[in-house]
Formats: sequence, C-alpha cells, structure tokens
Amino acid sequence: MKKYENYSSNLRVLAQASKQDLTNDFIISGVIDKFFIQFELGWKLMKELMQYEGRREGMTGSPRAIIKAAYVIYDFLDEEVWLSMLRDRNDMTHIYDGEAAKRLVDKIIAEYIPAFIDFGENIKRIYG
Repeated sequence: MKKYENYSSNLRVLAQASKQDLTNDFIISGVIDKFFIQFELGWKLMKELMQYEGRREGMTGSPRAIIKAAYVIYDFLDEEVWLSMLRDRNDMTHIYDGEAAKRLVDKIIAEYIPAFIDFGENIKRIYG
C-alpha cells in the first residue's frame, strides 16, 4: 500500500529529530514541517484503511472526523494524542512563534513520534 510506504518513509526521517541540533531555528522548522507531513500521511492512511474495509466513515474529508472514527475502529489508537496533533498542526500553520515552535518540537519528540510509530507498527501487524 503506497500510503503506508509513504507514512513509514517519512517517519524514518522524522524519528531522527531528537538527534538533531534543536537549538537551530532551521532544524526546528524542518522538524515541524516533517511533523505536518507525517500527520497528513497518518490521517489519510486511516481514511484509506477505512475505505478499504468498506466503512462509510472513510468517506468524510475531515481529519477530525477520520481520527474520531479510527479511534472507534482501532483500539490501539490514542484519540487524545491524535486530536492534540490536529490542534497543534492547525495552530502552528497560522502563527510562528519561536518559543511555541520549540515547545512543539519537544512535544513532537516526546509524544507524537511514539504515537506515529505505534500506529505504523499496529497497522503493519493488522494488515501485513
């Protein structure tokens, strides 16, 4: 599945974030950009899997609706973390504040990357 391959490929790069110079504004921006991409790939993968399963919930276009539906279907999914990702993505898209960016990178490394990894591993386990 191409979406899963893209998800995994981007995640391999994003997962290296903690090994980078996180005092560098350019690196911080890059981590956030990779997070934005990873989040998009994640919810779109959820949508495609729901469509593959023939579930009508996969027909909506809203990331929020997809995440809420996926939470009901996939018991391993942490709805609170994924909705937090959605909020952070939306907030940082419109406002750039250096301190907020640094806080987001810390959150990406501590919470979001592990959630992305967990989602990918569980999807691989279920779908092969």
